[in-house]
Amino acid sequence: MKKLSIIAIVLASLALAGEAFIFATRKEKNDDELLTRAIRADYRVYAPPMPDTLYFCGERVPLNLWYVREGLDRELVSNMYYQSSTLFNIKRATRVFPTIERILKEEGVPQDMKYLCVIESGLQNVTSPAGANGYWQFMKTTGQKYGLEIGDEIDMRNDLEAATHAACRYLKDLKRRFGGWTEAAAAYNCGENGLEKRLASQRQKSYYNLYLNKETQRYVYRILALKLIMQHPQDYGYTVRRCDTYPELPYEEVLLSGKDIDLADFAADHGTSYKMLRTMNPWITTDKLKNKADKTYKVRIPTKKGTEYTTITKGKHDTTVIESI
Repeated sequence: MKKLSIIAIVLASLALAGEAFIFATRKEKNDDELLTRAIRADYRVYAPPMPDTLYFCGERVPLNLWYVREGLDRELVSNMYYQSSTLFNIKRATRVFPTIERILKEEGVPQDMKYLCVIESGLQNVTSPAGANGYWQFMKTTGQKYGLEIGDEIDMRNDLEAATHAACRYLKDLKRRFGGWTEAAAAYNCGENGLEKRLASQRQKSYYNLYLNKETQRYVYRILALKLIMQHPQDYGYTVRRCDTYPELPYEEVLLSGKDIDLADFAADHGTSYKMLRTMNPWITTDKLKNKADKTYKVRIPTKKGTEYTTITKGKHDTTVIESI
């Protein structure tokens, strides 16, 4: 009798467990259905719009070729949905682009090359694992070849104006060597000898028809993608007001000369801080400048009240959504 009672209890427990499992399964299924409906109603991931025609530095991009179109699409998707990086590129551009645009015009280089700077450095002074440095990511030997002073105390790869002039000279040399700005941009990434070897071995003249290493294969498409997104940010989901972007920093230039200069003292003597001196002159890479060659440099210091946000943005609190960078 006792055994029968135990069996009855076990069977009852199993029946309850089965009902609980069925209930949980039904609930889980209902939850999944609710989630699916919510996703369909509220969540959207869009494929980026593709242009019908596109030019880089005045050269037509052959979007009629499927692999060119898909190469561009890949970079548009990657950068459209790499929101933090792309948003910072848009924000920084209003500070950096005016200088780059002016120098590109002076040097006779197409304005589209400013987007090469975007993908090289994110419009920042950064150093790559390979040792490339600055806004335009010059290696030391190439930077020196194009007139940049690079040493233990001074690294002009980090000076936006000097590095942009050097990059223009380099790009113009590449254009003369390869005949097109597109190939010049590719060579900027993989080196002129590397690109020349691939063009010869594959019997091609166009970047778009080359089989290249993965980085260079994507390189020009990344430039094109950033160009499209930054020229038409709203078309790719970016709503940025003018007041959200970073303004140019007001400054005045003073001369720095002599030997064994304590830069903290120099900054204090000119009414600023060592932090601001180094921030506005990132090409200085030491706190005490020996300057054995006794050179004279122009350094930037902020104008009066030039560190206060409300001062440097005076008259620029425009809440208009920007349409193009």
